[in-house]
Amino acid sequence: MIHCENVTKTYNSFQALNGISFTIEGNGCFGFLGRNGAGKTTAIRMLVGLSEPTSGIVKVNGLDVKKEKEKLAETMGYLPQHPAFYEYMTGKEWMQWVGRLFRLNKKTIEERTESLLRDCGIWEARDRKISGYSGGMKQRLGLAQALMNRPKLLILDEPVSALDPVGRHEVLKMIMKLKDNMMIFMSSHILEDVEKIADHIIMMDKGELVLLSSMQELKSTYTIPVIRFSISEEKQSLTKVLAEQEWVKNIHVNIADYTLTVNDLVIANAKLPKLISQSGAMLVTYQVDIPSLEDIFLRKVR
Repeated sequence: MIHCENVTKTYNSFQALNGISFTIEGNGCFGFLGRNGAGKTTAIRMLVGLSEPTSGIVKVNGLDVKKEKEKLAETMGYLPQHPAFYEYMTGKEWMQWVGRLFRLNKKTIEERTESLLRDCGIWEARDRKISGYSGGMKQRLGLAQALMNRPKLLILDEPVSALDPVGRHEVLKMIMKLKDNMMIFMSSHILEDVEKIADHIIMMDKGELVLLSSMQELKSTYTIPVIRFSISEEKQSLTKVLAEQEWVKNIHVNIADYTLTVNDLVIANAKLPKLISQSGAMLVTYQVDIPSLEDIFLRKVR
C-alpha cells in the first residue's frame, strides 16, 4: 500500500528526510511516531501528493505520487492536523460538495453524508454553518470528509488532538472499527491512544527511520524480563526452590513480596504459578514488567 525507497526531502540547506525506505501493506492501523521536527509531516505531505521528494520513489497503492496524483486522490482519505473548510457552508453542504468532487451520484452522496455525519457524532449540527462549529466538531467533520470516497488508505495527522476525552474515545472507537477494512496511517503525539489501536509502529527521528515493527514484536523485544508477585505469607521454602531454577537469574524478597529477574519469560510464566501453589502459599498479585509505548519511544529517540 505504501512504498518509500531512499526518499530525501531538502528545503534550501535543511534536509527534512534523509534517505528513508520502507514498505507496508495490508489492513490495520500503523502508528507513525516521532518528536517535533522528526520529519513526520513532511513524509505525510508526500504520501498525499501535496509535496514531492527531492529524490527517491514514493508510491501509494502502486501509484507514483509525482505522476498520478488524481488517481491517488480517488483511493485515499486524508485528515490534516488543522483541516480547513469553506465556513459559510453548513456541515451537510460541505459533505455534499466533497461528494461531487469525487463524482459520486446524488443518491450515494445523500446516503454517505447522513451515515458519516452520524458516525462522527455531528448529524444534529448538519444544518449549522461550519463557522459556528467548535474545534472538535471541525475535526469530526474532517474525518467524515476523509471517508466520503470509501478509501483503501486513510491518512490521519493528529486526528484526536482537538477533541475532549469523550470525543477522543468515540473517534478512537471508530478508527478501531475502520481498520478491519482499510489501512490507517496515523500520526499522533498521544502515545497512549496509539498504543490502544495501532497494530504496527513506524518511528522517525531527525529525518531518518529508526523503527518499523508490529506492536506485538515491539512489546516482546523491549519487555523487561522481570516478574513481581506477592503471596499470602512468607515462605522461605519457596525462595529456596526458586533459587535452584535455571530460568531465575536474580531474586529479591521483602517478606512476602518477590521480584524475579528471569532468563525466559515464557518458561517463567508457565512454571512459577505451579511452584507457588506447591509451596502452600496463595498468590495475591502477579505482574510482568511490560514497557508502555511511551517508554519504548523515549528509549529509541534518546
